Amino acid sequence: MVTKVKFLKKPKCKKSIMLTGLPGIGLVGKIAIDHLIAQLKPERIAEISSDSFPPSVRTQNAVLDLIKNELYYAKSNGSEFLFLAGPVQPTLDFRAGSAQEHYEFAESIITALEPLNVKEVYTLAGLDIRERRMNSEPRIIIAASSKKVLEDWKKFGVVIDKNEGLISGAAGLILGIAKEQGLEGACLMGETSSQLYLGDHGSAKALLELLVKKFKFKLNLAELEKEAKNIEEAFQKLTQQLKEQTEQESPNLSYVR
Repeated sequence: MVTKVKFLKKPKCKKSIMLTGLPGIGLVGKIAIDHLIAQLKPERIAEISSDSFPPSVRTQNAVLDLIKNELYYAKSNGSEFLFLAGPVQPTLDFRAGSAQEHYEFAESIITALEPLNVKEVYTLAGLDIRERRMNSEPRIIIAASSKKVLEDWKKFGVVIDKNEGLISGAAGLILGIAKEQGLEGACLMGETSSQLYLGDHGSAKALLELLVKKFKFKLNLAELEKEAKNIEEAFQKLTQQLKEQTEQESPNLSYVR
């Protein structure tokens, strides 16, 4: 398996922080990172291709190209940031791929970033709480590389889950391999529902609000909040329609004694 990181430019970083959000449950991480890129307008510095990506090409205005993720660079409030974003990550369906692809993808990225002096890595993702998501405001759950990092983020309102669990895909492995290389970091997971397949903009907004507190990003979240309300209202209507349809198709049964 081969992942290639092609640098268009290599900025001289003294101490950088990487944030990554690739497609996952509720598209929470992807929506959040795309919003950061749209507003902070960072410089695109690298393209990432991999034969673990879907066997397709992307077309735009009838011009085709390989599917690629991208790496961006920006300075904000005296800190240097790298943003890893894109439309794909290696498939989690092992009928179509293998676990090796995920490890190779994550390790290739961490290795390629060594010259950029990355010291902290944060992966943005979604945590499926199913139907409970539609009746509650999303919290941000954290899993970190050390207790020190946990303590640092606690003051910003994250929730530390004491239960055991797994973080699948790039959100987990990029962070895990980064820790093996001596880097600190955390996975920040916005509560969501896998049923929100069009994306959970409300959970992404909660994640961005957390990042604003931590890193002092200057973001306008009004449009994101509007989109979140529209999607959640549409989902609630659909849920109610399905409930009513089920009730009509399943007549009440009574017991005969």
